[in-house]
Amino acid sequence: MRFFQHPLFLVGFRPFFLLAFVSAAVLPLFWVALYAGFLPWTSGGLDATRWHGHEMFFGFGGALLAGFLLTASKNWVNIRGLHGAPLFVAVLLWCADRVVMIVGPGSWGWVFGDLFFAYVMGYLVFTMVKHRAQDFFGDNFLFWLTLPLFLVAKHLVLNPDTYVQGIAVTTGLFRVAFVIMFERTMAQFMKNAMNCPLPRWPWLDYGIKISMFLSVGAVFLPAPFAAGLLAVATALLGFRFLIWKPQVGVRNFGIAVMYLGYLGLTLHLGLESWTAFSGQVGLGALSLHVFTFFCMGMIIPSMMIRISQGHTGRKPLFTGLDRLALGMMLLAGISRVIFTQVWPEYYLTWVGVAGLGWSGCFAVLGFRLGPFLWAPRIDGREH
Repeated sequence: MRFFQHPLFLVGFRPFFLLAFVSAAVLPLFWVALYAGFLPWTSGGLDATRWHGHEMFFGFGGALLAGFLLTASKNWVNIRGLHGAPLFVAVLLWCADRVVMIVGPGSWGWVFGDLFFAYVMGYLVFTMVKHRAQDFFGDNFLFWLTLPLFLVAKHLVLNPDTYVQGIAVTTGLFRVAFVIMFERTMAQFMKNAMNCPLPRWPWLDYGIKISMFLSVGAVFLPAPFAAGLLAVATALLGFRFLIWKPQVGVRNFGIAVMYLGYLGLTLHLGLESWTAFSGQVGLGALSLHVFTFFCMGMIIPSMMIRISQGHTGRKPLFTGLDRLALGMMLLAGISRVIFTQVWPEYYLTWVGVAGLGWSGCFAVLGFRLGPFLWAPRIDGREH
């Protein structure tokens, strides 16, 4: 059918980045309105806090992961990801999960909501395992282990008795994905854009990745062990940050954003270790929002800017609108992470500013990059 040959369904990042732009622009505004009491919450399935945590990680984050991994698999194992009718099915399943999370029709509804992650992550793991002989990356086994755990984390988040553990596990799984992405992109960007090769030591790279994977389950460990494991991951990540020449990387806007996101991840891990050690969490889940705003909030827009242009035949550029969007995200992060701690009496105001900044960032990027996702490549290639 010609419908499935539309450019939107030729490669995974196209529909899922579009869904990520929309959900990232709408969901925080809806949450702020709920949190401030401007809107009532009438879901029959879960409370507003669990809905917010689930939808930011598994709604917005799920669309982002699907779009990125279904596109990257072509470079990793030389196999084209879902496209055409199978990709359309994945989009329908993602949309169905959003409906389930609002309506909450009981246990069968939660099972139906699992189908998106089971379908996409199952496909990705099957593809990487089946074609491992032609895999360009020897550490993709971490995705084999990590991706199925998203379904476990999803149910932990949805259960009111395990919500805190579920958010911790989910954050840990996203950390693994970000660490692998940092390793595969930053050295390449620095070499190509700055003519500055970065030192690569296998013991350090694998030490970071393995400690990061083990830290997924830190929430279930005794506090001293969890604090120690997270401290080791923080130290390794911080050491590599220092030897990866940030003083050179900050000279390029796009790469500087990557370094800021890397630093945000390192700070988040340090705070997680301190929380496990001392029991002090900061006002408003401080370490969690350091991760979401200063790691995810910096890296995801940057990645979407690069992919939405590069994979549609355009030169990856950071325009004035892109810089404005990332500036809005930076302001959102400062409001949510710093201002809430310094002036807690205005907590609701800072949460509102953070929600507006996050939504504004993705609304601006969606306005600029959305048309690229809908149209054919400008270089004549199919995908």
